[in-house]
Amino acid sequence: MKTSTKLDKPLLIVMLVFIVFGLIMILSASSMASYMRYHNSIYYYLIRQGIFIIIGLIGFLGALCFPTKLFKKISPFLMFALIASLFGLMVYGAAYNSSQSWYDLKIITIQPSEIGKIIIVLFLANYYQKHKDDLDNQWTLLKPIILCLIVIILVAMQPDLGTASVIFGIVLLIFYALPLKNQTRSPINKIFFGGILLAILMLILTGGSFLRDYQLKRFQFLNPCERYEDETGYQLCNSIIALKNGGLFGKGIGESTQKYLYLPESHTDFIFPIIVEEWGLIVGLIIIFLYLFILYRTLSIAKKATDLGNAIIAYGIFAYLLFHVGINLMGVINIGPLTGVPLPFLSYGGSYTITLIFSMGLVQRVHYETYKKNKKQKD
Repeated sequence: MKTSTKLDKPLLIVMLVFIVFGLIMILSASSMASYMRYHNSIYYYLIRQGIFIIIGLIGFLGALCFPTKLFKKISPFLMFALIASLFGLMVYGAAYNSSQSWYDLKIITIQPSEIGKIIIVLFLANYYQKHKDDLDNQWTLLKPIILCLIVIILVAMQPDLGTASVIFGIVLLIFYALPLKNQTRSPINKIFFGGILLAILMLILTGGSFLRDYQLKRFQFLNPCERYEDETGYQLCNSIIALKNGGLFGKGIGESTQKYLYLPESHTDFIFPIIVEEWGLIVGLIIIFLYLFILYRTLSIAKKATDLGNAIIAYGIFAYLLFHVGINLMGVINIGPLTGVPLPFLSYGGSYTITLIFSMGLVQRVHYETYKKNKKQKD
C-alpha cells in the first residue's frame, strides 16, 4: 500500500494550513521593512520563504519515501559534520543580530545549529535503538549526551542561548522518554538537578557577569512600556501594543501599524503580535489551539511507535515543536525572556523552515512504519 495513503491526514492538513497562512502573514509583516529599511520589493521575503518551503516540501517527500533506518544509519556522520561545522563558524561564520551562527554563501545563509536540532534527534534515535538492551548501564546511557553537550556549548558560545536552550530541551525530553529503571535514572536526576541549581546560584552570585550585556537585558522583560525609550523595553512594548490593537477581531489583513518599523523583527520573532493585530485575539487563540493539536498528534505517534528509535524521532520532534512554540510565545506576550526563537510555520527563516518541514515528514514516516508493522502482525 502506498505511503501517501496512510499519512496522518489531520496532521498534514493543519501543517499545510499553517504554511499557507504563514506565507500570507510573512508578506504582510515584512512588506514595510523590506521596502522602507532594506529598499527591496515588498515581495522579497515572500518569494524567499516560498523557495524555502519548496525545498522543505522536497525534504518532506524524501522523508516519506525512505525508511527511517536510513536516516538513523547516517546520523553519526551527520553528527560529527555538525560539530565540525560549529567549530568552523568560529573562523568562517557570519554574524547577524550579535550571533556568529551562519555561513554566508551569498545566495543563501545556512545556520548549522538549526539543522543540528533534527540531526541530534536522529543521532539519539539511532544510538539508543542500537543499545536498547543495555540502557541500564549509565556509561552507555550518557555517552551520546556528551556529544550533545558539546553541540549545546558550541551553540551557546556563538552566542545563541535561544537555540542552545531548544537543543538542551530536546535532549532532556528524549532522555526522560527512555524506558529506564528508577535506580538508573535516580542518580542522573540528582546530578542534573544539582547542575541546574548550581547554574542558578552562579547567576545570582555573579549577577550574570559571564553573560553579555544584551543577554542580561533579555531578563528585564517585566513592565516594558515603562522603559519604552530603553532597548530592553522598546520591542516588547510594541509587541504588547500590537496585541492590544487587534482586539477580538483584528484591524484587518495588512492593516497592522506596528509593522511600520516599530517591531524590527515583525516577520520573524514577532510575527504572532502582527497576526493578532490584523486578525484579532480569536484567531490568535485558534493558532495556539492548532499548535496544541499538532503536539498532541505528534505525541500520539511517538507513543504508538513500534520500535524505540522511531519513538525517539517522534518524541524529539514533539520537543522541537514544543520548545519553539513555548519560548516564542512566552517572549512576545511578555511572560518570559526574548531569545530569538522563531514560531513554527509562521516565522520567516531558511534553515529553520526547511528543517521543520523535513522533520514533519519524519513524523509521518514513523506513523506509516507503525501502521505497516501493525498490519503485518495482524496478517
